Amino acid sequence: MTAVVRKPIHFATPHIVRSDLPDGGFVWRSADPLGTYPSNLCERLRHWAATAGERVFLAERTPEGPWRRLTYAQAWRDVRAVAAALLARGLGPGTPLMILSDNAIDNALLLFGGMTAGVPVAPVSPAYSLMSQDHAKLKGIHELLSPRLVYAADGRVYGKALAALPLGDAEVVVSSNPPDGSACTLFSELLAAVPGPEVDAAFAAVTPATTAKILFTSGSTGLPKGVINTHEMMCSNQQAMAQVWPFLAERPPVIVDWLPWNHTFGGNHNLNMMLWHGGTLYIDNGKPAPGLIERTIENLRDVRSTIHFNVPRGFDMILPALEADAALRDTFFAELDLIFYAAAALPQNLWERLERASLASTGKAVCMTSSWGATETAPALTTAHYPIERAGVIGVPIPGTELKFVPNGGKLELRVRGPQITPGYYGRDDLTAAAFDDEGFYCIGDAGIPADPADPGKGVIFDGRVAEDFKLSSGTWVSVGTLRVAAVAATSPVVQDAVVTGHDRDAIGLLLFPSPAGCAAVSGLPADAPLAELVAHPAVRAVVARGLRAHNESHPGSSQRIDRAAFLVSPPSIDANEITDKGYINQRAVLAARAQAVRALYEDADGVIRPA
Repeated sequence: MTAVVRKPIHFATPHIVRSDLPDGGFVWRSADPLGTYPSNLCERLRHWAATAGERVFLAERTPEGPWRRLTYAQAWRDVRAVAAALLARGLGPGTPLMILSDNAIDNALLLFGGMTAGVPVAPVSPAYSLMSQDHAKLKGIHELLSPRLVYAADGRVYGKALAALPLGDAEVVVSSNPPDGSACTLFSELLAAVPGPEVDAAFAAVTPATTAKILFTSGSTGLPKGVINTHEMMCSNQQAMAQVWPFLAERPPVIVDWLPWNHTFGGNHNLNMMLWHGGTLYIDNGKPAPGLIERTIENLRDVRSTIHFNVPRGFDMILPALEADAALRDTFFAELDLIFYAAAALPQNLWERLERASLASTGKAVCMTSSWGATETAPALTTAHYPIERAGVIGVPIPGTELKFVPNGGKLELRVRGPQITPGYYGRDDLTAAAFDDEGFYCIGDAGIPADPADPGKGVIFDGRVAEDFKLSSGTWVSVGTLRVAAVAATSPVVQDAVVTGHDRDAIGLLLFPSPAGCAAVSGLPADAPLAELVAHPAVRAVVARGLRAHNESHPGSSQRIDRAAFLVSPPSIDANEITDKGYINQRAVLAARAQAVRALYEDADGVIRPA
């Protein structure tokens, strides 16, 4: 077999040490000390404004189509103006502001303006305003925060959401289209403020422990939890990533990115990384969804990225375009140093398709890697800063981070400690107390397996969520995370995601979320055909049946053998917590919301697919 030629990338060599614990557990940590970092994340914006002021920091599409670009010098000027406006309104460390709308330049200016002034900023999922029918999550977040200022880009688009909130004397700020009959401030008024010494004083008063953001987790049940994100969490995390990814300092990174800033992946990892390294972020106004992925494709035609960040659903939706359009593919890979996936495990079939596309374009396989973390960890805990050959490896602890492996029900539960860990949940001391063990390690709820028990430098293989695993009626444990990835790979290209069933039943089943593009390609039907028609096509069902049979031949044991599957034709619901706006499927929530579908699966109802 011919070895794959890989494009070189400058990673730091891992130096990981292990300490054994009396209970059979152990701790891994990097032997490389964490470097120093500033007290305020916006120190990096001030730095680049002074040293590379004409470089573009952010760019977004205008309604007319061209890119609007904002340089570092312009951004620092506008951020200081926004900070002055917030301070003039009496906002400070105890008075959060709330952002309702999508990634945009004005969103960023308000975000960094708040951080500069020491005002906690709470970016909230736009889906809670625009997709939710009852606005229950939005109302719950508003009640928790009691914000003094609420921002939405377009007052008419967000009019129903704003009307649903008991705003009281909170100021509403919009960039355009004030809602009819409501008193609003235009964002341009904030930009018109003249900063003075009060801004410098507020900036100097920010400490590492100052709350910078409050980010809300989607959660499996109930209302989202507000995770306190301090400046130390974000700054220490970017310093650690700079140490393990030294290639970032070799040329300013450029990305085209849709990942939402109300989540830690887009807002802390990606946006902060561009700021830290003086990079450029082109705000992608598309996303991995029908009718929107086309915007992403057009943006990728325009910009040659050096890194591409995405979730598995995003790769699944851009790959058909990369495979069908050589010009797009060549633009995509021309300057690309790294492909990075997170938020969910990347199925191996997507890994291999990306590798083939890279080889077809450049003759070399671009480096692909992943990381692991959470909203509570700002976010990186581990990263694979060394070549890996397949999906599943989540890397080694970054400098400053301790990773504890705790035996738990046949798995190794992962717990973490370091400067990037949250001090707790906003207004919920009870949740904070329950989140840490008696040694101060954060209990993240995930499990992992050393890739090589004799060599910590080979990293960790993700082993699923501890709470998602279940037992069959035989008492056999099923590892949901591992099986889900294998199932999606086995049923490629017609399945986009899967939920594993079988708790207290005799056999494992799957509820399948279809890939419309894959189903259309296999069936020959139009891509816009009704989803129910696509998944009922015999050719699509045959792909699933053959894939499950092949999987079962390689995995005959009851803990991995898949007995049945059925497609779901209604999309996952954000109100029911079934999906986040990153596209991550919540296993437990889907099973709860689709209990009837689970029953039908085991009653052999119409539509159930059995291995061929």
